[in-house]
Amino acid sequence: MLLCFFLTLELPYYLTPKVNMSTKSTQHHPKRFLSSGFTLAVTIGGIIGLGILRTPGEVAEVAPNPFLFVSLWVLGGLFALLSTIVAAELICMTPRSGGSYSLVRRAYGPFPGFVIGWVDWLSFVSDIALKAVVVTEFATLLFPDIAQWQVPLAIMVSSVFAALQLKGIALGANIQQFAAAAIALIIVGFTLALVFSGSALDNNTTSFPIQAKGIGSWSLVIAALIYTYDGWLYGAYFSGEVKGGGKAIVRAAIKGVVIVILLYTFLAAALAWKVPLLSLAGNELALAGALEMVVSPMASTIVLVVAIVMTLAHQNVLYMSTPRILQAMAVDGLAVKRAKKISKGGNPIFAVVVSWGLSVFLIIIGGFEFLLHLSVFFHIFVYVLLIAGVIILRKRQPDADRPYRAWGHPWSTLICLLGWIALSLFQAVSEIQTAMYAAIMVLISWPIYRYI
Repeated sequence: MLLCFFLTLELPYYLTPKVNMSTKSTQHHPKRFLSSGFTLAVTIGGIIGLGILRTPGEVAEVAPNPFLFVSLWVLGGLFALLSTIVAAELICMTPRSGGSYSLVRRAYGPFPGFVIGWVDWLSFVSDIALKAVVVTEFATLLFPDIAQWQVPLAIMVSSVFAALQLKGIALGANIQQFAAAAIALIIVGFTLALVFSGSALDNNTTSFPIQAKGIGSWSLVIAALIYTYDGWLYGAYFSGEVKGGGKAIVRAAIKGVVIVILLYTFLAAALAWKVPLLSLAGNELALAGALEMVVSPMASTIVLVVAIVMTLAHQNVLYMSTPRILQAMAVDGLAVKRAKKISKGGNPIFAVVVSWGLSVFLIIIGGFEFLLHLSVFFHIFVYVLLIAGVIILRKRQPDADRPYRAWGHPWSTLICLLGWIALSLFQAVSEIQTAMYAAIMVLISWPIYRYI
C-alpha cells in the first residue's frame, strides 16, 4: 500500500510540465513585522478550541480507566509534537507564507502542488463555515428564540471576521494574542476549579477496568484526540511575515504545542481525579458536565459562553490563515492573479473576499456534521502529503539548505506518516459519503487548474 502511495506522489512530478517551484522565492509581503509571540499565540489559539470541551466524553466512553484516560491525552500530544518537529524541517526551508502548500509545493510538481493548495484552502474555508455554524448553535442554547435565524447569524459571524481582515493584519494579530492568553487562562481556571472543588467519586467509582472495545471505537478516540490537538502548523501560514524567519516560528510552534500538552494533561488528570469518567461518556460538553457535578449547576452556561469565545477566536485565526494559501498559489501562477496582491495593511484582500464567499456558500448548503467531517477529512489528507514531502525532498534535494533537520529522521518521519495514513483511511471508511464529496471537490480542481 505504501509503495502505491509513493508512486502516486512521484509520477505526477515527472508527467506534468515544470514551472518555477523554487523555495528561494521572495516572501511577497512588504516586511516582516509579526513577532514570535504572535506565532506562539497562533499555535496555542489554533489548537485549543471546541475539542477540549467535547472530546473528554468520547475518550471516557472507551477508556474510563483514569490512568489510561490521562495516558491517551499525553500520547495524542506527543504525536502532535512529533509531527511539529518533523514538519519543522520544511518550515525552516521555506521563507514565505502559505502554510502546507508553500512547504511542499516543490516536492510534487505543478498540478499535485495545485491540488494540495486547493485542498488545504477548502479545508480552511470549511472550518470557517463550521465555526460560524457552531457559534450560532451555541448561541441558540443560551437564547432559544434566535433558532430560526441560525443561518443568517452564521453568515453574519463569518462576514464580521472577514471585514476585520480589511483593516490589516495588525488588528487580527492583536486580537489573536489577547485571545490566546485568555483561552489558556480559561483552561487553567477550569482545571483549578476541579482541583479545589469537592470530589464526585465514591468507593464504587474510584477505578474502572480497561474494557474491551472494537477497533472502530479506538480509532474514533484517536481521531478525536488528533482533532483536539490540531492547529500545530498554523505558524507556517505566516512564515514570510514573522521576524526571525523559520527558526523563530519553529521555536514558538514547539513551545506552543508543549504548553497545550501540559494544559490538556493537567485538565485530564483533574477530571480523572474528581469525576467518575463513565458519567462523562458520550457527553457533548463533557467539561460542562464535570463542572456541574463538582462546582455548580450553572457551569454549563459558563462553558457555553467560553465555547462561543473560543470559537470566535478560532474564526479570527482562520480568516488570517486561509487567504494566505490562495495568495501563495497566485504568486506561483496557480490561482487568479488578483489573489496575490497585498494591501497596505498586509493582507491579500481579494483572497479574503473569495474565501468569505465560499464560506457563505458552505454555510447555506451544509450543517454541523457535514462541515465537521469535510474539514477533518481535508486536514488529515494534507498532513499525509506534508509529512511525505519531507521524505521526498530528502531524496530529490539532499544538498538543499536545511537550517533545521527533522529530529530522528527517517524513523520519526515514518511514524508520523504511518499515523496520518491510518487516520485518513479510517476517516474515508467511516465517512464514505463525506469522502465522496471531498473527492468531487478535488476532481473539480483539474478544470480550474487547466483554466488558470
